[in-house]
Amino acid sequence: MACDAPREKLDAYVDGELPPSEAAALAKHLRECAQCAADALERVQMKRAVAWAGKRYQPSPELRHKVQQSLTQSSRRESWVWRIVALPATLVLLLSLGISLYVAHEKAQRQRVYSELADLHVATLASGTPVDVVSTDRHTVKPWFEGKIPFSFNLPELQGSDFTLVGGRVSYLAQSAGAHLIYRLRQHEISVFIFQDRGEEIAVPASSPISVLSFTVDSWTKNGLRYFVIGDIGAQDIERLSKLLRDAA
Repeated sequence: MACDAPREKLDAYVDGELPPSEAAALAKHLRECAQCAADALERVQMKRAVAWAGKRYQPSPELRHKVQQSLTQSSRRESWVWRIVALPATLVLLLSLGISLYVAHEKAQRQRVYSELADLHVATLASGTPVDVVSTDRHTVKPWFEGKIPFSFNLPELQGSDFTLVGGRVSYLAQSAGAHLIYRLRQHEISVFIFQDRGEEIAVPASSPISVLSFTVDSWTKNGLRYFVIGDIGAQDIERLSKLLRDAA
């Protein structure tokens, strides 16, 4: 992307809407162009600020109490006959509603986590210093995290594979500190995030790699840690790196 080209590609890149080939080309350009990297980083920060502000305004407990009172008062006005007839249908309706709300909540939770990870991935690659410890040696990178995060982890031996460890830094998800590692495969950078498994805050169902925005994401838990692998490469390559990490753990 030429520096004098329209900035629409930056917006699409930050939102994860570029095709993988264009996303890879733009990621390479961001590592070489300070102006474009700064613009991309500004967009990511604004996006995260808007998302954070949106979480501040949620229904209050007082509103929930008023709704419950209204339902209770309404039910008292019903006749006993109507209650008996309507009870099975009401239970079915409430059960259906509960399932729908649970599914919607899980989907929104998963989307929020993946969106934040995509933002962290993009912001890191757009930064002038994507890693704080620069080394291809796992025995150098792993000890660097001691005292910086509240857990330890193992990294795989990459000899014989086409993956290269670039380095790492500390990242935060749901206010939890974790390890953010950068691997390289050909011209692609892949982010590996490792956090403590703290339940619902960052929980997503374990599954095969899926497509999220323009990235491929894999996630699993092992030994009390939650792993995320995200990059603009195919599911097969993500699975290969995930297997190396699983075996090392």
